[in-house]
Amino acid sequence: MDRVCVIGAGSSGIAACYALDARGMAFDCFETGSAVGGNWRYDNDNGMSSAYRSLHAKSSKLGMQYASFPMPDTCPNYLSHSEIARYLDDFVDHFGLRCRIQFGSEVVRAEPAVNGRWDVTVRRRETGATRTERYGAVLVANGHHWDPRYPEPGFPGTDGFTGVQMHSHSYRTPQEFAGKRLLVLGIGNSACDVAADCSQVADRTLLTMRRGAHIVPRYLFGMPIDHLTRMRLGSRAPLRAQAAAVSLLVRLARGEVTKYGLPAPDRRMLCAPLAVSDALISRLDQGDIVVKPTIDRFSGDLVYFADGSAELVDVVIYCTGYKISFPFLDRALIDGSSGEMQLYRRVVPPALPGLYFIGLVQPIGAIMPVAELQSLWVADLLDGRARLPPPAAMRTEIARYRESTIRRYGPGARHKINVDFMPYCREIAQERRAGARRASHASRRNSPGVAVDSASGRAS
Repeated sequence: MDRVCVIGAGSSGIAACYALDARGMAFDCFETGSAVGGNWRYDNDNGMSSAYRSLHAKSSKLGMQYASFPMPDTCPNYLSHSEIARYLDDFVDHFGLRCRIQFGSEVVRAEPAVNGRWDVTVRRRETGATRTERYGAVLVANGHHWDPRYPEPGFPGTDGFTGVQMHSHSYRTPQEFAGKRLLVLGIGNSACDVAADCSQVADRTLLTMRRGAHIVPRYLFGMPIDHLTRMRLGSRAPLRAQAAAVSLLVRLARGEVTKYGLPAPDRRMLCAPLAVSDALISRLDQGDIVVKPTIDRFSGDLVYFADGSAELVDVVIYCTGYKISFPFLDRALIDGSSGEMQLYRRVVPPALPGLYFIGLVQPIGAIMPVAELQSLWVADLLDGRARLPPPAAMRTEIARYRESTIRRYGPGARHKINVDFMPYCREIAQERRAGARRASHASRRNSPGVAVDSASGRAS
């Protein structure tokens, strides 16, 4: 197998490095910044981290650790960004991967070459010098929380707003908003954290959203929520039963979100936006945050809302998610701007041999063990232990996933890469076994002395 290229040394990229190194495969990993950790590295000098000072994981340590490198028992259940960055450093050093990563190296172009190979152009950040090398495969692990997305279409009058407008990607600490009249737009994890942070110092904090969401606590009855929902309730139960059970437990522990002035979600639990936050509910209950209906329009320093009310606002923070972007890939090859990716098992583009995407999913759960499993499967494919099904079968699976995702979440772009943690992990494990059977079958067909029916392709 030719040398492999890994793009990015965040939590997904280093999982890819681990899987390739464990198989003895030659690879180069390119990272724009000077350290591993990606989004978990606060003020990462690669310029792409969205970590803010108060950021903590939304999944417990048991749910987010790599299977190959368990977190120490001394770690708290919910780690801060600095603790996770340290864990990722320890992971890289434990497996001797740091010397295999080329820091300060930005991949500026990756394009198909002959026989499924790829030409990759890398630019050194310090000198600006570029070089192009050929690889047998490219594993894309550049993350999908770095290219800010704003509301589309925008609100009338946005361009004439006289206050400050920013995306949560640029948010770090609440101190700069002391004494300000702040409007936070969104109801995901970032919106909950930013609103709760800033409400402690802002003169007035408003929270607005286009639709409701399910807000769940970190702990239910003294247990991390993902222990209870993912491990105790049983992920093999039908989705409707899981949703009903989780919803009941949250209601018993906290009550309906409408009790705190939030709009009711328009879809049931596990089929609508889900945020993990204790602080937001506490601040709402204390009256530190005021919930407003969706924005109608901007006018000078006024924001008008759908109920006809208006508020003076100094700062608007858009917590509206991220685009899926690959600046090094030609959009004619693959385009994630719609939020939808045509990937077999969320990893393989059928029409682009040698290209794989690691960590390009939004799990209900943590990304790190998912990326580790994806990487092990790709390593199977690269060293011949497994084979992919025919392109037609891959396209059928992609269409089936798309249909099930729309049926569950609706057609919104933000849900097009969602997966359930445990079912998806089982799916990849099953795919690895199926791929191994395909490889074994192909090996028998190609063995000397085995006659092959040219019409059917089956050994006789």
